[in-house]
Amino acid sequence: MLVAEDGKTPFTYIIVDNQTKTRTCIHTPGYPPMSPEELTKENLSAALDGADIVYFDVRLHDTALVVAQEASQRKIPILIDAEKKREGLAELLNFASYVVCSTKFPQAWTGASSIPVALVSMLSRLPLIKFVIVTLGEKGCLMLERSMIDAFEAEEIDVEALLDSLEKKVEQSSHTPNCITSKVEQSSHTPNCITSKANLRISADGVGSISGRLLLGAAEVIPPDELIDTTGAGDAFIGAVLYGLCTSMPPERMLPFAAQVAGCGCRGLGARSSLPCRTDPRLADY
Repeated sequence: MLVAEDGKTPFTYIIVDNQTKTRTCIHTPGYPPMSPEELTKENLSAALDGADIVYFDVRLHDTALVVAQEASQRKIPILIDAEKKREGLAELLNFASYVVCSTKFPQAWTGASSIPVALVSMLSRLPLIKFVIVTLGEKGCLMLERSMIDAFEAEEIDVEALLDSLEKKVEQSSHTPNCITSKVEQSSHTPNCITSKANLRISADGVGSISGRLLLGAAEVIPPDELIDTTGAGDAFIGAVLYGLCTSMPPERMLPFAAQVAGCGCRGLGARSSLPCRTDPRLADY
């Protein structure tokens, strides 16, 4: 959007340990940071004209908030990458349509006793959010999706009990990503997924309840000799979620798709070298 004369681009050195499959990131921030005053109506409009969705990682929060307010006025959906608690995150979340969280964020932000309870708390606090996803590394991901129609007379079930029932149905032996949802019913049209046609009233003690579905996505099982570098796996997952939203993928198809893209990215050194093209045979089912 803007180029700072004599500015410095942010960059990161990433050290990968081949034996432990761990990485260390040494980050140098960019300078100077973009300020809200630098955003003109003209370049803000140029950036948002024709946009299907707006994505924030909550850096430069003051400037991001200006963009979020304009996107909200234009009714452009907003996805927030909530990796950790950052300054300005609470304000941005009020504009979010979708949230993708790291494993620790939901409990850190809500103070809830468990991840599933924290997801109910987030949807209760943030009425504009359509779904929240928490990534769980090699364990996959968990999504709580809000129903657009309140199911006040529907069956009510505790979210932790619901998650426990889903975990018992996960195909642990599957080498391809799969997904199961609450109120399961087999679907022959969705690869590697059992899907639902009904919503539940999902509750959590001391938090409240929401109408919707809980979806549990299993990650791809990557053989140790194929796992090269996990750098950027979370970003690859989010990028695939954004693609899924822009192409109207249903969640039960989008979650395995995003897991597959992230799994591909772990098979090469660096965050980009092994990302798949849309025509990659491994994505043919999606």
